[in-house]
Amino acid sequence: MFEMVVALCMGAGEVTCREALLPGFESATEAACGAQTPVIPAFLAGTPVGAPFCREVGGTLTVQEVAPGLFVHEGRIEEPDQANRGDVSNLAFVIGERSVAVIDSGSARWIGESLWRAIRARTDLPVSHVILTHMHPDHVFGASVLAEAGARVMGHAGLPRALLDREQNYLESLRRLLGDEAFAGTMPPRIDSTVAQETTIDLGGRVMRLVPHGPAHTGVDLSVVDEATGTLIAGDLLFHRHTPALDGSIRGWQREIAGLTDEPFTRVVPGHGAASLPWPEGAEALTRYLDALAHDTRAAIDAGERLGAAVEQIAESERPYWVLFDAYNPRNATVAFTELEWE
Repeated sequence: MFEMVVALCMGAGEVTCREALLPGFESATEAACGAQTPVIPAFLAGTPVGAPFCREVGGTLTVQEVAPGLFVHEGRIEEPDQANRGDVSNLAFVIGERSVAVIDSGSARWIGESLWRAIRARTDLPVSHVILTHMHPDHVFGASVLAEAGARVMGHAGLPRALLDREQNYLESLRRLLGDEAFAGTMPPRIDSTVAQETTIDLGGRVMRLVPHGPAHTGVDLSVVDEATGTLIAGDLLFHRHTPALDGSIRGWQREIAGLTDEPFTRVVPGHGAASLPWPEGAEALTRYLDALAHDTRAAIDAGERLGAAVEQIAESERPYWVLFDAYNPRNATVAFTELEWE
């Protein structure tokens, strides 16, 4: 198989370039690929160097089929950097009879490209939807590739505003962390439709239920249920092994998780950690962490402790169970303290 690519270059002085995929121009032979007339996305118009050309299909993301027709890429439990190139979150896609839905898209354009190739290796059906579970950068910045191929980008009703408020800071941070080569071509997603109340999309014999949540992990969390397999695709409403990140409401997150554990799902795909976990057992560690975070925060407030001293002790009992604890727990304690001191 062959695909069409274009050179993307970044940097001042010493310029760094990489070959970026133009999705939808794959062919069995190089000649057939080259005979096509590519469409250069408008936002790349001033960026490519040289004419598009065809080459053998590049690398794909590794995915596993956790349920029939439901594939998950397991991101690394690390902070994004030049070594992992931002591949630090779980991504999923579901194949129906007519089309494919993608849930989350990674930190950078190259991840969206590799995810597209993983889909094309398993089906020729169009990607009709990209569903973004929240606004954090490790979940949204590969979406533009799939949108170029015709996918409709969807998210929580508050997602467009949340992205607008943060996207420039996110992009600047990602470019610094990933380096110019891995970051090249990365653009903010543009949301085509939003979800203010529970809704469904039909991929052809495969119904996906989209559920917006109140403030929890963030203020714009959206989960997806694959009705055919009873699978909850939770985004960052569920963390496994990776220390949870609180960017919304501690009380809201506890409430949302408690409600979800009452649902009869077969399995869950977390936003970080294992590709799939049994349900509701898969929520036990997160529930324990959130309970410890809330309990210890309230105890510190009741004791009259100052925030700076309290964050060094809040949820410390959870340290042995989580990776990246020092990177995330102090932030979580700060957010929880700020919320709960006004109870």
